[in-house]
Amino acid sequence: MWYVYVLKSKGHNWNYVGSTDNLKKRFNEHNRGVNKSTKAYAPFELNAYIAVKTEKKARELEKYFKTGSGRAVLKKRILSDEALA
Repeated sequence: MWYVYVLKSKGHNWNYVGSTDNLKKRFNEHNRGVNKSTKAYAPFELNAYIAVKTEKKARELEKYFKTGSGRAVLKKRILSDEALA
């Protein structure tokens, strides 16, 4: 199983979208500052994740969520409190 995940920085108004086949390990790496691109924004909380069957699908979904329309979908449909109701 592959995961597309959204992290929210606890100290900044900043979200990060990534993909992995080991969500727990990857989340811990982000919080330990192992990744250059997220190190300055740690610590994080896991805001959302989506499980998919293949790496290809995960990479496609991650790429989409990093576009303008993908971020809008994340904000309106997945990350908003209204989407959870």
